[in-house]
Amino acid sequence: MARNTNRPARKKKTWKEMSTSSKVGTILVGIVQMSLLVAAQRDISRRPAALINGPKAAWRAASFVNFVGPMGYFIFGRKRASAS
Repeated sequence: MARNTNRPARKKKTWKEMSTSSKVGTILVGIVQMSLLVAAQRDISRRPAALINGPKAAWRAASFVNFVGPMGYFIFGRKRASAS
């Protein structure tokens, strides 16, 4: 597929060029990402290895992948409580 050479390349905006709402959105997304990371790391540290699907080290590494890692850990990494 040929590239369109008529369109000029987009220049990335610097922080100063961003609108206030864009800055607030970026900060909020960063806070959510860091909160998920901290929550996942803390849960991995406190949860016994027997209650985690797979090795703890693998889940620790995976939790550093933006949003996908921590959410994957919370959905797939923790073993469910057995119904007794």
